[in-house]
Order: sequence, then structure tokens, then C-alpha cells
Amino acid sequence: MLRNFIKIAFRNLIKRKGYAAINIAGLAIGITCCLLIFEYVAYEKNYDNFHEKGDRIFRVQDEEYQNGRLVVPCAAAMPGVAPFMKKEFPEVENAFRIRKVDFLLGNDQRNVKFRESTVYYADASILDILHLPLKEGNAKTALSAPGKTIISEEIAAKYFGEENPIGKTLTIYNTKNPRPLEVTGVFKNYPSNSHLKLSVLVSYPTYSQVIGTYGRPNDVLENSFGWTDFYTYILLAKGTNPKQLEAKLPAFIDKHYNDLPENKSQGERYSLSLMPLKNIHLYSHYTEEAEANGDGQAVNFLFLIAFFIVGIAWINYINLATAHSLDRAREVGVRKVLGALRGELIRQFMLESLLLNLLALIIAVIISLSINPLFAHLTNRPLPSLLHLPMTYKKYLIILLAAGTFLSGIYPALVLSRYQPVAVLKGVFKNAAGGKWLRKGLIIGQFTASIILIAGTIIVYRQLHYMQNQDLGVDINQTLILKGGGSGLTDSSFKTTYSAFKGEVLQLSGVKNMTSSSAIMGNEILWSTTWNRLRDQKKQAVNLFHLGVDADFIESYRLKMLAGEPFSRLPLANRRKVILNESAVKAFGLASPKAAIGELIAGGQGDMDSMEVSGVIADYHNEGLQKSIQPLVLFPNRRTDEYFSVKIQGNSAAPVISSIKKIWTNYYKADPFEYFFLDEFFNRQYEENQRFGVVFALFAMFAIGIACFGLLGLSAYNVLQRTKEIGVRKVLGASAGSLVFSLSKDFLALVAIAFIVAVPVTAMVMRTWLQGFAYRIDLSWWIFAIAGLTSFFIALITVGFEAFKAAIANPIKSLRIE
Repeated sequence: MLRNFIKIAFRNLIKRKGYAAINIAGLAIGITCCLLIFEYVAYEKNYDNFHEKGDRIFRVQDEEYQNGRLVVPCAAAMPGVAPFMKKEFPEVENAFRIRKVDFLLGNDQRNVKFRESTVYYADASILDILHLPLKEGNAKTALSAPGKTIISEEIAAKYFGEENPIGKTLTIYNTKNPRPLEVTGVFKNYPSNSHLKLSVLVSYPTYSQVIGTYGRPNDVLENSFGWTDFYTYILLAKGTNPKQLEAKLPAFIDKHYNDLPENKSQGERYSLSLMPLKNIHLYSHYTEEAEANGDGQAVNFLFLIAFFIVGIAWINYINLATAHSLDRAREVGVRKVLGALRGELIRQFMLESLLLNLLALIIAVIISLSINPLFAHLTNRPLPSLLHLPMTYKKYLIILLAAGTFLSGIYPALVLSRYQPVAVLKGVFKNAAGGKWLRKGLIIGQFTASIILIAGTIIVYRQLHYMQNQDLGVDINQTLILKGGGSGLTDSSFKTTYSAFKGEVLQLSGVKNMTSSSAIMGNEILWSTTWNRLRDQKKQAVNLFHLGVDADFIESYRLKMLAGEPFSRLPLANRRKVILNESAVKAFGLASPKAAIGELIAGGQGDMDSMEVSGVIADYHNEGLQKSIQPLVLFPNRRTDEYFSVKIQGNSAAPVISSIKKIWTNYYKADPFEYFFLDEFFNRQYEENQRFGVVFALFAMFAIGIACFGLLGLSAYNVLQRTKEIGVRKVLGASAGSLVFSLSKDFLALVAIAFIVAVPVTAMVMRTWLQGFAYRIDLSWWIFAIAGLTSFFIALITVGFEAFKAAIANPIKSLRIE
């Protein structure tokens, strides 16, 4: 019997080639889109899933409050948190701290030198907590003493080639004195799907020696609760409830920081929270994240789109199958007269559905495997192919495809098998009203999804356009950034060298201006502390982010002075003056920028006990518009060795860069010449949003295209049902236009209903997405109008095509059908 069913199924597919081709193509496209999105979602949701103890690993992060208001939610914590939590909480089995630094590393033996941005000072316990197996070296001693480092296989090849690096030396150059590190271990390249990019780990005791050269006590790295740059991870004991442990943290931080006498008067308090390791990549968006994290909301939205698309494809199958049910009605009647039971017919039609879905699945698998590299390039991720998906997602796919095949096949099978043979063979039959309402409901669902996707695409692109074209308040165009030089130089030597280097660069014909700073636009400023106005009796604490600049920074970047004077007009020796931005003035509660001039403010670091405000600049966007503008204080000539900004002019930058490089080698021989353009660097902040926009639009286009198949199927079904009516109307003189309108109006009404349903859903979903941006567009009415009109136009073309064919057909042929 099964063999006979299969033969009949193949014969029917071959007999109705066009019907089969449309069905298979729609299903194949829908399933392909679903598979590709599953690959993307699986990669994003499997970050940090490779750790053996991952379910018990949590990151401890701090939130700084001032006068009850959250001002800095920070991904890092204080260096004292890890050892004291391990000591005071039996729930904490182990803990480690890491501190991210930017090093100029070199191997003097091979004359190799590179700048590495993913170097971490790390506690030795990191090797016990994270999945970081050593290929070479002893894990128990590799990070136990000062001057030791472990490196990845990639770093080992980069600095040592084919040599065994164990016992050999890497040198840090950008500390006060070059510092040798003994390579004590080599670990496998760390997986890319981790929120940490680990390539070089330096023993934590080494950091104590380094900060000691800057006059800071060594025990600050063990006991301090006033410095929050240390990523802190804890391993919970088995059976520990993390919520119960988190409930104990307020008392813990009060004891070690908030309730200390020297901190109570500041108006500043900290809280601590736990973030599961596996949630960090998608759901943590604090300041000072180790790497740029993903967007869990966007990933979940794409996951939902995958179900939308494949669901639309199955709805198409239902509509197309029912649209062609009349073609097979007589077949059903004859087979019933010959003794076929309804159950046998249902199995026959379900087998045809299974066969169509299997063919579509095979094609979809081939396509997805073929274009996986292209899709991986589009998303800028090393996506797993379908064959390498985690087993969980393979199970999801199997369940989804099996359920979809059954549900999409069962309704047409029930419709086709219920025809009564006598009525069918006499030509007197029609479908039930309930079936019509179901098909109309499916079309409304399809176009509701289509309108949501069209409107969503417009909103995503408008937000991206808004961010990229908004006035930043700062001129970043034609700005060449040099990674600062001066490794091993003292402050006085750096100033002398920089002044001479700057003088020569400014003599170049293609150079307009030059400045230096501790940070640049597009980089998160991590240097901050709490400040008070000395004349404020309430001593209200304000957290200010710090930016060290040279005298020409404000003019070079064309920042707008609202009050006071820029540093270029102050005596060079005066380091007791600072400039605030508008947000800082407002945070201090001052009435206006002019009111801030002459104010004395005091900070909590070093010689910042009393600084005079000499100027106020207009707010500018130091980071992308995803983030709000923070209160900022500018210092003259502090830590300005990080970045050199060269404002160039003319159409060709290459000759200028070549000339600057020659000058560089004369002054900074120990430092590699590294440069980039600031506008390109700044716009990298929007790359992930742009990729999301492209992926969203791509799948939205496929979803809309597939939805048209469903509408085409239902319109074809409607024309078949009304064939005799069309013939009679034409004989009685109806025009082609009136027939097209008569056949199309019902479908256009369905699109109108879909529009009414889609607008509030779209508004709710996209408002939630826009909440992730500090500066965002408004949801204008015309966005929804365009989405609705686009869907209406698509529906009109699709339905009108079938209606027009029926309207121009010969009425004699139409009347002969019955």
C-alpha cells in the first residue's frame, strides 16, 4: 500500500509541475531562511557555553550611585572583591580577577614587536575556573609569581615562530622601564564565541610590581574597594542558589566601602550584582565591558522571524493545496466510488505533503550549506554550518519541521478527503464556510507579519541613518590618529620629544593642526572619579569622566566654547585649570556655563584636591548615539601620550602619512608606527547595527516574497470558485476593470485588516528595540502608512494578476466548466 501511495504521489507531482514547483520553491526558501537564522542564533546564544563549570561561574559587577541615582553601571569590580568574597562566603568555591591592559610586546631575540590590546593581568585561579587547558607548561605554577606569562598558540607563533616558547622571554615596553616576562605556558587558541578574548595572560603579582614603579602601594591590588577596573569572576559551590548569595552582597559592600567613615560623606554608594557567565554576551551592556557584546533582543527578534518565515511558507502550501482542491475533486470522487476509505485518502495526501516538504528540505539543506560562508561574511561571524549546529538546535529543527509538515498537510488532506462522490461527480459541490474563514485568517496573519517586517525595516534603517548623520558636536573628518609613542620615557622626556615631533609634523604642507589626548572619539573613556564643588555646602558628589588633552585639542576638534577660555590661551605651566562640558555643569547644579567659571572642584585622585574651572564646552558625542553624553572634565597635559590626532588637508592622505612616518622613526624608534582614520574608527560602533539592519531587511524581503505565494494561491482558488459567475458577468457586459475590482476587493479588505492588527504590534516591538539607544527617532505615522501602502500595492499586483487573467478569458469556456 505504501509503495502504491508513493507512486501516486510522484505521479501527481509530475502531473502538476507548476503547482509542485511553486510549493517546493516557497517551502525551500522558507526553510533555508529558517536554517540560516538558526545558525546565527545558535552562534550568539552559545557564547561561553564551552566551559565545563559554566553554570556555576558568575561575574561580579558594581553599580555606582550618587545621591540615590545610578550613574555608572560597571562590568568590572574592585580588586578586593574576589579575595574577600572567597574568604567570607562559603558559597564561593573559588574566584579570580583580571585587569585588561594595552601592551607593546616584543621578542628581542627575533626583533619582533607588536601592540597587543587583549592582554590581562590574571590571578592563577583563572586556570582552575575557566576552560583554559595548557598545551605546554604547568598550570599550578604558570601564573604563581611575578614576571610570568602564558600565551595562546597564535601569540606563540607570532613571536616565536616554530620555536618552543617555554622558558623564553617576552618584553613589555610601554611601562616606565622595559619589563621581561618568562613564558611559562601555552594554551589552545581561545574560542571566538566568548565575551573574553584571551591571548596573553600575565601573572597578577607582576601588576603589583608595575604599579609600585608609579608610587602606588602594592596592597592596593589585594584590599582596595575604591578602584573598579578589575573583571571579577566567582565559581559557586555546587548546589548554591545565586539569588540567595546576591541577597548578601549589599551588607558585604556596605561593610567594605559604603559605611566606612571616609566614604559616608561623599553621597556615593556602590552595589554589587551577579551576572551568569553565559548571559554576559547578549544581556550585559554596562560600561567597561571587556568586548563589545551582542544584542539579545535583536537575536530573539531574528529567531522569531525564522518562525514567521517558515510559517508563512507552510501557510502558502495550505492555500495552494486548497486552491487546487477542485482539480482533484473528481479524482477523490472516483476513488471513493471504487472503494477508497477516507483514512486512506488522508494518508495519501499526507504522504504528498511529506514528500513535498522532504524535497524542499533537501534543497534547503544544500542551499544553506552552499551559502553558509557568504552568510557568515555578511554577519561577520564564524557561523557553524547546519551539520555543526549544537544538538539542542538540531532537535528544535527536527521538531519544528515535523510539526510544520504535519500541520500544513493535515488541513488540505481533510478538505480533499471529505468530498462526497455523488456531489463531486455531478459537479455540485463547494467548500464549507469555515474553511473560507480559516484561509482568510491565514492571509491576514501573513500580511500582518509582512507589514510588521516592512515597518520594522524602515525603522531600523531610519535609526541607523539618524545616528550616522546626526551632528556630533565635534569635527572627526580628515583626522589621522597615531597610536601614541614614548615607550619607556619619563613625563618630562615625553613632553620634550612630543613637542619636537609635533613641530616637525606641523611644518608639513598637508597638515592643518595636531593635538594629543588620553582618549579619542569612538573609545569609551574609563578614567573617572568622584568630584565635589568646594563652595557647595551640601558637598554633592558628581562622577566625572576624565580626558587629558594638550593645549590645541579644543581648536583642533572645533569644540564649541560656551564660556571661559580654551587651554591654548592659558599659561603652559598651569595644570590647576580644567574645562567642563555642559553635562558636568548641569550635574553640579550650576545655573549656566558662565556660572561655572571660577568654581573650585576637588576630586579623589592624586593632586586633584583643588582645580579651577576655566572654561565650559558644548556637549559632544564621544561615543556613538547608542550611549548618552556623560559629564566630562578636561585636564591640560595629563596622560596625553595615548593618541596623537593629526588634522590633514587636501585630497590625498598617502603622501602626508609617508612623511609623518619618516618623522616618527626619528623620535619614536621603540614604537611601531600605527595609524587609522578617526571617522572610520568612530563609525565602527555602528557596524553591528548595520549588519542587523541588512540581515533584518534580507529576511523581511524573503518573508514578504513568500507571503505573495499564499495570496496568489488564494486568489487562484477564488477565481476557480467564481469561474461561472465571471463568464455570466462578461456575457451581460461587465468590463474587465469591474471584474478585476470585484475579484480583488475581498483580498484588499484582508490586507486592510492586517494593517490594523500590525500597527500596534509594530509600535510596541520597535519602541522596545529603540529603547536600547540613548538618542533615537520618533515613530512617525508615515512609517506605518508606507508599510501599509507597500503591502496593499503588493497584494493588488498579486491578486490583480489572477483577476486580470480571469477577466480577459473567453466567457464561453468559463460557462462550459459546469
